[in-house]
Amino acid sequence: MSEVTLDRSGAAAIITIDRPGARNALNRAAMDGLDAALAEVAGWDVHAVFIRGAGDRAFVSGGDLKELAAIRTEEEAMAMALRMRGICDRIAAFPAPVVAALNGHALGGGAEVAVSADIRIAADDIKIGFNQVSLAIMPAWGGAERLGALVGRSQALLLAGTGRILPAADAQRLGLIDEVVPRADFAEHWRATAQLLARTPGAAIKRVINGTTTTDAVAAFARLWASDEHWVAADKVMNKGK
Repeated sequence: MSEVTLDRSGAAAIITIDRPGARNALNRAAMDGLDAALAEVAGWDVHAVFIRGAGDRAFVSGGDLKELAAIRTEEEAMAMALRMRGICDRIAAFPAPVVAALNGHALGGGAEVAVSADIRIAADDIKIGFNQVSLAIMPAWGGAERLGALVGRSQALLLAGTGRILPAADAQRLGLIDEVVPRADFAEHWRATAQLLARTPGAAIKRVINGTTTTDAVAAFARLWASDEHWVAADKVMNKGK
């Protein structure tokens, strides 16, 4: 996993796509590394997962065209797209909340990785765009569908159809990015958010938000209510000021 590094901060896992010299573009090794990191984290007891790019220039700049240029047939292109689509699906389906920490630009396939996460936090100087049309192709890693769910069908068609690249503030206004933070505060902010999410029952909350029955939702609440963690926290509140 030399192209991807994996760290742990308490109950938060941090996956870093570590190819700053290539603007964190995804080659086959990085795809394999991201998949392996997700598989490893699935065996950890974590409440949140953060995905980021190394450096401060790019989150993920898309696929690595220098390597992927070797793909010339429809069959090869389909295999590559299905491989990366499966990884993005795995991010989206991860039990705990997944946050894309957009330390740099998220373009093309990088935007697709970003929208596969549950939450997107961005530095204020980054840009995001589904600009695959500049290469006469289209999003194929699930990004078009997820973009539509976030910003609506017409906006998604406009963005993916034109390849327009948005500043962070404009992307936030559309609902494509959730939080925009000044560059100087970005690292501290997303790490603080990691610690906050790591203290919460994020997986249970995510299941309810994603849709579940009333019985399942209430049962999840009841399990948390009876847990030691709840009563430790409740005792602190009840005894505050005593």
